[in-house]
Amino acid sequence: MLRIVTQMIEAEAELRRISERTQAEQHIHREATVREILQSVRRQGDRALLEYTAEFDQVELSPSELRVSGAELEAAYQAVSPQLLTALRLAKERIEAFHRQRVPSSWVMFPAPEIILGKQYRPVDRAGLYIPGGRAAYPSTVLMNAIPAQVAGVPEIVMVTPPGSDGSGGKGVNPAILVAAQEAGIQTIYRVGGAQAIGALAYGTETIPKVDVITGPGNIYVTLAKKQVYGTVGIDSLAGPSEVLIIADESANPIHLAADLLAQAEHDPLAAAILLTPDPKLAQQVQQAVATQVEAHPNRLLVEKSVANYGLIAIVPDLQTAAALSNLFAPEHLELQVADPWALLEPIRHAGAIFFGHHTPEAVGDYLAGPNHTLPTAGAARYASALGVETFLKHSSLIQYGPMALREVAGAIQALTQAEGLPAHGQSVQLRLEEDRS
Repeated sequence: MLRIVTQMIEAEAELRRISERTQAEQHIHREATVREILQSVRRQGDRALLEYTAEFDQVELSPSELRVSGAELEAAYQAVSPQLLTALRLAKERIEAFHRQRVPSSWVMFPAPEIILGKQYRPVDRAGLYIPGGRAAYPSTVLMNAIPAQVAGVPEIVMVTPPGSDGSGGKGVNPAILVAAQEAGIQTIYRVGGAQAIGALAYGTETIPKVDVITGPGNIYVTLAKKQVYGTVGIDSLAGPSEVLIIADESANPIHLAADLLAQAEHDPLAAAILLTPDPKLAQQVQQAVATQVEAHPNRLLVEKSVANYGLIAIVPDLQTAAALSNLFAPEHLELQVADPWALLEPIRHAGAIFFGHHTPEAVGDYLAGPNHTLPTAGAARYASALGVETFLKHSSLIQYGPMALREVAGAIQALTQAEGLPAHGQSVQLRLEEDRS
């Protein structure tokens, strides 16, 4: 049963508990296991990948089978429906159009005579995308990770995903994933998952090249592996279980709200589904609608566990209080199902993605609206943003001073170098000035 709370102290406590739900999952023994896996992959390369794939995925591979073959890529198109192919192409078009809107450009400025300053943006040389397997296949995640990398101009993009995601229990990869990858311009795909796949991308093996940036969500072992290799490579984020927070008033449809909450709960037993509303009648209606819809859900046990542990309805005094509680939680997905959703935007400070109105369920953003669905979770929206083109870019500062410009700031530089006890810094300026005088 989806719980209803009416006291603000209890609501705040519950939101904190739910936000911190993944911390209990990150036990020390899991971190130690991940560390051992990463060290083995770093030392033994492909051999470690094959051994861990046999142990964790129960799939025996040879080194030549790590990479998905061209024949498999071609055959994947025959295994997906025309409707799915059309949907993937529509999603690709809209995601690409969105991400092309704000590609950073290199620039220079001339703040004073003989001074040039600027930034030069360049993509990383190689990106590695992790696409999870497990409970479902995620072709949409392929598009959301690959397209920003393509728009950024990354020269080489590789993808890893666990074997057996086609449901055969064998070596196959779900054809929808393979088709999505090809539609997004990726031909280099490896059938390996888990922490060992992150290690392969971070350190390189005989078969899998070392990359510069790793993106894509995964289970707790994948997340901990990304955490441990950060610094050796860049990462997008430490993604946790998915979450939605809905702010709704009396104008919302309780059946729709229940469906949106369950759409989140069905992801994972740790997924969070939260409703904040000032309308007690709506709260009761949504609670009943959730109970009714859960009974017919194909994954009823999973959804019941998620709703029971991390589902919540909080009755709040007003929408402004709801916005304040939302900021406390900093949700991955925020739905504003109120009569005037844009009027509520101003007090919202922290959210990965915001969905406005009664006809914008989170599923629109998950698949093909255009904005990325790889979003900060577990409160990270307080300081982090969605995956985007910037994830695959880095910038270099551009600085040029002429003789007169250097002379004008030499005294200030000298004072600072003396304060910091770095005389050679000051000398590097002084020698140039003396040379110019001679």
